[in-house]
Amino acid sequence: MTAANLPGLAVRCERLGGVRCRWFVGGAGPPVALVHGLGGGAANWRELAPLLAREHRVLAPDLAGHGGSEPPLAAPNLNAYADRVGDVIALEGASPALVVGHSFGALVALRLALRRPGAVRGIVLAGAAGISSGRRAARVLLPVLGVLRPGRAACRFRHRVQRRALLRRAVFGHWGAADPAALSAEAVEGFLAPNALHTDTLSATLALVRDDPRTELERVRCPALVLWGARDNQVPVADALEYARRLRAPLRTIADCGHLLIGERPDACLDAIVSFLDRVRELEELPVEAEALGEPRR
Repeated sequence: MTAANLPGLAVRCERLGGVRCRWFVGGAGPPVALVHGLGGGAANWRELAPLLAREHRVLAPDLAGHGGSEPPLAAPNLNAYADRVGDVIALEGASPALVVGHSFGALVALRLALRRPGAVRGIVLAGAAGISSGRRAARVLLPVLGVLRPGRAACRFRHRVQRRALLRRAVFGHWGAADPAALSAEAVEGFLAPNALHTDTLSATLALVRDDPRTELERVRCPALVLWGARDNQVPVADALEYARRLRAPLRTIADCGHLLIGERPDACLDAIVSFLDRVRELEELPVEAEALGEPRR
Protein backbone atom coordinates (compact mmCIF):
# COMPACT_ATOMS: atom_id res chain seq x y z
CA MET A 1 0.00 0.00 0.00
CA THR A 2 1.27 3.45 -0.90
CA ALA A 3 0.85 5.92 1.94
CA ALA A 4 -2.06 8.33 1.66
CA ASN A 5 -3.19 7.25 -1.82
CA LEU A 6 -6.59 6.33 -3.23
CA PRO A 7 -6.50 3.16 -5.33
CA GLY A 8 -7.97 3.55 -8.81
CA LEU A 9 -7.88 7.35 -8.75
CA ALA A 10 -5.22 9.51 -10.41
CA VAL A 11 -3.26 12.04 -8.35
CA ARG A 12 -2.89 15.64 -9.51
CA CYS A 13 -0.99 18.62 -8.14
CA GLU A 14 -1.30 22.29 -9.08
CA ARG A 15 -0.63 25.67 -7.49
CA LEU A 16 -4.00 27.15 -6.59
CA GLY A 17 -4.39 30.36 -4.64
CA GLY A 18 -0.61 30.59 -4.30
CA VAL A 19 -0.11 27.16 -2.69
CA ARG A 20 0.52 23.65 -3.97
CA CYS A 21 -2.63 21.55 -3.79
CA ARG A 22 -2.97 17.82 -4.26
CA TRP A 23 -6.12 15.92 -5.08
CA PHE A 24 -7.30 12.61 -6.53
CA VAL A 25 -9.71 12.20 -9.41
CA GLY A 26 -11.36 9.25 -11.12
CA GLY A 27 -14.53 7.78 -12.51
CA ALA A 28 -17.17 9.23 -14.81
CA GLY A 29 -20.67 10.56 -14.22
CA PRO A 30 -22.20 13.21 -11.96
CA PRO A 31 -19.34 14.91 -10.06
CA VAL A 32 -18.92 14.31 -6.32
CA ALA A 33 -16.28 16.12 -4.25
CA LEU A 34 -15.18 14.40 -1.03
CA VAL A 35 -13.80 16.66 1.71
CA HIS A 36 -12.02 14.97 4.60
CA GLY A 37 -11.93 15.96 8.26
CA LEU A 38 -9.44 17.67 10.56
CA GLY A 39 -6.09 15.89 10.70
CA GLY A 40 -7.18 13.57 7.92
CA GLY A 41 -6.54 13.44 4.21
CA ALA A 42 -8.07 12.41 0.92
CA ALA A 43 -7.06 8.83 1.77
CA ASN A 44 -9.74 8.86 4.51
CA TRP A 45 -12.14 8.05 1.65
CA ARG A 46 -10.19 4.90 0.78
CA GLU A 47 -13.19 2.60 1.22
CA LEU A 48 -15.88 4.90 -0.17
CA ALA A 49 -14.22 6.72 -3.10
CA PRO A 50 -13.71 3.62 -5.31
CA LEU A 51 -17.36 2.65 -4.78
CA LEU A 52 -18.55 6.10 -5.81
CA ALA A 53 -16.18 6.21 -8.79
CA ARG A 54 -18.01 3.31 -10.42
CA GLU A 55 -20.78 5.69 -11.53
CA HIS A 56 -19.57 9.18 -10.56
CA ARG A 57 -16.64 11.47 -11.25
CA VAL A 58 -14.95 11.65 -7.87
CA LEU A 59 -12.69 14.47 -6.67
CA ALA A 60 -10.92 14.06 -3.33
CA PRO A 61 -8.59 16.91 -2.31
CA ASP A 62 -6.11 17.05 0.52
CA LEU A 63 -7.12 20.18 2.43
CA ALA A 64 -4.51 22.90 2.91
CA GLY A 65 -1.78 21.76 5.31
CA HIS A 66 -3.02 18.16 5.15
CA GLY A 67 -1.56 15.26 3.20
CA GLY A 68 0.20 16.44 0.06
CA SER A 69 -1.19 20.00 0.07
CA GLU A 70 0.84 22.96 1.31
CA PRO A 71 -0.28 25.04 4.32
CA PRO A 72 -2.60 27.97 3.63
CA LEU A 73 -0.99 31.39 3.26
CA ALA A 74 -3.37 32.63 5.96
CA ALA A 75 -6.30 30.90 7.64
CA PRO A 76 -8.09 33.12 10.16
CA ASN A 77 -11.29 31.29 9.17
CA LEU A 78 -12.54 28.52 6.90
CA ASN A 79 -12.47 30.56 3.68
CA ALA A 80 -9.03 29.44 2.49
CA TYR A 81 -9.98 25.78 2.87
CA ALA A 82 -13.28 26.21 1.05
CA ASP A 83 -11.72 28.28 -1.73
CA ARG A 84 -9.11 25.64 -2.54
CA VAL A 85 -11.79 22.95 -2.79
CA GLY A 86 -13.74 25.28 -5.06
CA ASP A 87 -10.61 25.83 -7.17
CA VAL A 88 -10.19 22.08 -7.63
CA ILE A 89 -13.82 21.68 -8.67
CA ALA A 90 -13.46 24.55 -11.17
CA LEU A 91 -10.16 23.29 -12.59
CA GLU A 92 -11.66 19.84 -13.15
CA GLY A 93 -14.72 21.36 -14.87
CA ALA A 94 -16.92 19.67 -12.27
CA SER A 95 -19.26 22.53 -11.32
CA PRO A 96 -21.76 22.11 -9.87
CA ALA A 97 -20.71 19.14 -7.77
CA LEU A 98 -22.29 17.31 -4.90
CA VAL A 99 -19.96 18.04 -1.99
CA VAL A 100 -19.68 15.43 0.76
CA GLY A 101 -17.88 16.67 3.87
CA HIS A 102 -16.84 14.55 6.84
CA SER A 103 -16.45 16.22 10.26
CA PHE A 104 -14.37 19.40 9.71
CA GLY A 105 -14.83 18.82 5.98
CA ALA A 106 -18.57 19.30 6.42
CA LEU A 107 -17.92 22.85 7.63
CA VAL A 108 -15.71 23.41 4.60
CA ALA A 109 -18.56 22.16 2.40
CA LEU A 110 -20.98 24.57 4.09
CA ARG A 111 -18.60 27.50 3.62
CA LEU A 112 -18.08 26.59 -0.04
CA ALA A 113 -21.85 26.49 -0.59
CA LEU A 114 -22.06 30.02 0.83
CA ARG A 115 -19.05 31.48 -0.98
CA ARG A 116 -19.48 29.78 -4.36
CA PRO A 117 -23.08 28.58 -4.66
CA GLY A 118 -22.67 27.96 -8.38
CA ALA A 119 -20.03 25.30 -7.65
CA VAL A 120 -22.23 23.28 -5.29
CA ARG A 121 -25.17 21.15 -6.39
CA GLY A 122 -25.89 19.89 -2.88
CA ILE A 123 -24.09 19.05 0.34
CA VAL A 124 -23.88 15.97 2.54
CA LEU A 125 -22.77 16.69 6.11
CA ALA A 126 -21.34 13.45 7.50
CA GLY A 127 -20.68 13.65 11.25
CA ALA A 128 -20.32 17.42 10.92
CA ALA A 129 -18.15 19.29 13.41
CA GLY A 130 -18.82 22.88 14.36
CA ILE A 131 -21.48 22.84 17.06
CA SER A 132 -19.93 20.82 19.88
CA SER A 133 -16.54 22.08 18.65
CA GLY A 134 -17.43 25.54 19.95
CA ARG A 135 -17.86 24.43 23.55
CA ARG A 136 -15.30 25.60 26.08
CA ALA A 137 -13.72 22.18 26.61
CA ALA A 138 -13.33 21.66 22.86
CA ARG A 139 -11.80 25.12 22.39
CA VAL A 140 -9.08 24.12 24.87
CA LEU A 141 -8.55 20.49 23.90
CA LEU A 142 -8.57 20.75 20.10
CA PRO A 143 -5.62 23.21 19.82
CA VAL A 144 -3.62 21.05 22.24
CA LEU A 145 -4.23 18.01 20.04
CA GLY A 146 -3.34 20.13 17.01
CA VAL A 147 0.07 20.80 18.52
CA LEU A 148 0.72 17.29 19.83
CA ARG A 149 -0.58 15.55 16.69
CA PRO A 150 -1.09 12.09 18.27
CA GLY A 151 -1.91 10.66 14.86
CA ARG A 152 1.78 10.78 13.90
CA ALA A 153 2.65 8.06 16.40
CA ALA A 154 -0.22 5.84 15.29
CA CYS A 155 0.79 6.39 11.67
CA ARG A 156 4.25 4.92 12.26
CA PHE A 157 2.72 1.71 13.58
CA ARG A 158 -0.28 1.56 11.27
CA HIS A 159 0.68 -1.81 9.77
CA ARG A 160 0.58 -3.35 13.24
CA VAL A 161 -2.73 -1.59 13.90
CA GLN A 162 -4.12 -3.15 10.72
CA ARG A 163 -3.26 -6.65 11.94
CA ARG A 164 -4.27 -6.47 15.59
CA ALA A 165 -7.79 -5.89 16.85
CA LEU A 166 -6.49 -4.75 20.25
CA LEU A 167 -4.44 -1.97 18.64
CA ARG A 168 -7.40 -0.90 16.49
CA ARG A 169 -9.43 -0.54 19.68
CA ALA A 170 -6.65 1.50 21.30
CA VAL A 171 -6.34 3.88 18.33
CA PHE A 172 -9.95 4.18 17.18
CA GLY A 173 -11.96 3.17 20.25
CA HIS A 174 -14.65 5.41 21.75
CA TRP A 175 -13.88 8.61 19.82
CA GLY A 176 -13.75 7.11 16.33
CA ALA A 177 -15.43 3.80 15.61
CA ALA A 178 -18.27 1.98 17.28
CA ASP A 179 -16.53 -1.34 16.55
CA PRO A 180 -12.83 -0.60 15.90
CA ALA A 181 -11.95 -4.28 15.57
CA ALA A 182 -14.21 -4.49 12.52
CA LEU A 183 -12.37 -1.75 10.60
CA SER A 184 -10.74 -3.14 7.47
CA ALA A 185 -7.00 -2.89 6.86
CA GLU A 186 -7.80 -0.52 3.97
CA ALA A 187 -9.80 1.77 6.26
CA VAL A 188 -7.02 1.82 8.87
CA GLU A 189 -4.48 2.71 6.17
CA GLY A 190 -6.73 5.47 4.86
CA PHE A 191 -7.28 7.06 8.25
CA LEU A 192 -3.68 6.87 9.49
CA ALA A 193 -1.39 7.22 6.47
CA PRO A 194 -2.03 10.95 5.77
CA ASN A 195 -0.51 11.85 9.14
CA ALA A 196 2.95 11.17 7.71
CA LEU A 197 2.56 14.06 5.25
CA HIS A 198 0.82 16.79 7.27
CA THR A 199 2.53 20.18 7.44
CA ASP A 200 -0.04 22.36 9.24
CA THR A 201 -3.18 21.02 10.86
CA LEU A 202 -3.09 23.57 13.69
CA SER A 203 -4.35 26.40 11.46
CA ALA A 204 -7.39 24.32 10.57
CA THR A 205 -7.93 23.51 14.24
CA LEU A 206 -7.91 27.19 15.20
CA ALA A 207 -10.25 28.06 12.31
CA LEU A 208 -12.61 25.33 13.53
CA VAL A 209 -12.85 26.53 17.12
CA ARG A 210 -13.39 30.14 15.96
CA ASP A 211 -16.25 29.18 13.66
CA ASP A 212 -19.93 28.92 14.61
CA PRO A 213 -21.79 27.62 11.55
CA ARG A 214 -25.18 28.23 13.15
CA THR A 215 -24.91 31.94 12.38
CA GLU A 216 -24.95 31.26 8.62
CA LEU A 217 -26.97 28.09 8.07
CA GLU A 218 -30.12 29.97 7.08
CA ARG A 219 -28.23 31.35 4.06
CA VAL A 220 -27.51 27.91 2.59
CA ARG A 221 -29.71 27.53 -0.48
CA CYS A 222 -28.67 24.20 -1.96
CA PRO A 223 -30.23 20.86 -0.91
CA ALA A 224 -28.59 19.25 2.11
CA LEU A 225 -28.48 15.86 3.79
CA VAL A 226 -27.30 15.27 7.35
CA LEU A 227 -25.64 11.85 7.68
CA TRP A 228 -24.56 10.56 11.09
CA GLY A 229 -23.32 7.54 12.97
CA ALA A 230 -25.92 6.61 15.58
CA ARG A 231 -23.13 5.87 18.10
CA ASP A 232 -20.95 8.89 17.38
CA ASN A 233 -19.17 9.83 20.62
CA GLN A 234 -17.24 12.75 19.14
CA VAL A 235 -20.08 14.82 17.69
CA PRO A 236 -23.36 13.75 19.29
CA VAL A 237 -26.56 13.03 17.44
CA ALA A 238 -27.99 16.14 19.12
CA ASP A 239 -25.71 18.15 16.80
CA ALA A 240 -27.16 16.26 13.83
CA LEU A 241 -30.67 17.17 14.91
CA GLU A 242 -29.73 20.84 15.15
CA TYR A 243 -28.10 20.86 11.73
CA ALA A 244 -31.12 19.12 10.21
CA ARG A 245 -33.55 21.54 11.86
CA ARG A 246 -31.67 24.69 10.87
CA LEU A 247 -31.05 23.52 7.31
CA ARG A 248 -34.52 21.97 6.98
CA ALA A 249 -32.69 18.90 5.77
CA PRO A 250 -33.39 15.19 6.17
CA LEU A 251 -31.35 13.31 8.76
CA ARG A 252 -30.15 9.78 8.08
CA THR A 253 -28.44 7.83 10.84
CA ILE A 254 -26.40 4.66 10.42
CA ALA A 255 -26.92 2.12 13.18
CA ASP A 256 -23.97 0.75 15.19
CA CYS A 257 -21.64 3.31 13.64
CA GLY A 258 -19.40 5.98 15.17
CA HIS A 259 -17.71 9.15 13.96
CA LEU A 260 -15.65 7.42 11.26
CA LEU A 261 -18.76 6.30 9.38
CA ILE A 262 -17.13 6.79 5.97
CA GLY A 263 -14.74 3.94 6.77
CA GLU A 264 -16.92 1.92 9.12
CA ARG A 265 -19.93 1.62 6.81
CA PRO A 266 -18.96 2.76 3.32
CA ASP A 267 -21.81 0.71 1.86
CA ALA A 268 -24.43 2.56 3.91
CA CYS A 269 -22.78 5.91 3.16
CA LEU A 270 -22.78 5.09 -0.55
CA ASP A 271 -26.49 4.28 -0.46
CA ALA A 272 -27.26 7.52 1.39
CA ILE A 273 -25.22 9.66 -1.02
CA VAL A 274 -26.62 8.07 -4.18
CA SER A 275 -30.20 8.27 -2.88
CA PHE A 276 -29.69 11.92 -1.97
CA LEU A 277 -28.25 12.69 -5.40
CA ASP A 278 -31.33 11.10 -6.98
CA ARG A 279 -33.47 13.37 -4.81
CA VAL A 280 -31.44 16.42 -5.85
CA ARG A 281 -32.02 15.48 -9.48
CA GLU A 282 -35.77 15.28 -8.84
CA LEU A 283 -35.78 18.70 -7.19
CA GLU A 284 -33.90 20.19 -10.13
CA GLU A 285 -36.53 18.89 -12.53
CA LEU A 286 -39.49 20.30 -10.61
CA PRO A 287 -39.20 23.95 -11.83
CA VAL A 288 -39.02 22.74 -15.45
CA GLU A 289 -42.18 20.71 -14.98
CA ALA A 290 -43.93 23.61 -13.27
CA GLU A 291 -42.99 26.00 -16.09
CA ALA A 292 -44.30 23.54 -18.66
CA LEU A 293 -47.64 23.62 -16.85
CA GLY A 294 -47.70 27.39 -16.86
CA GLU A 295 -46.78 27.69 -13.19
CA PRO A 296 -44.25 30.29 -12.02
CA ARG A 297 -40.71 29.24 -11.04
CA ARG A 298 -40.06 29.33 -7.31
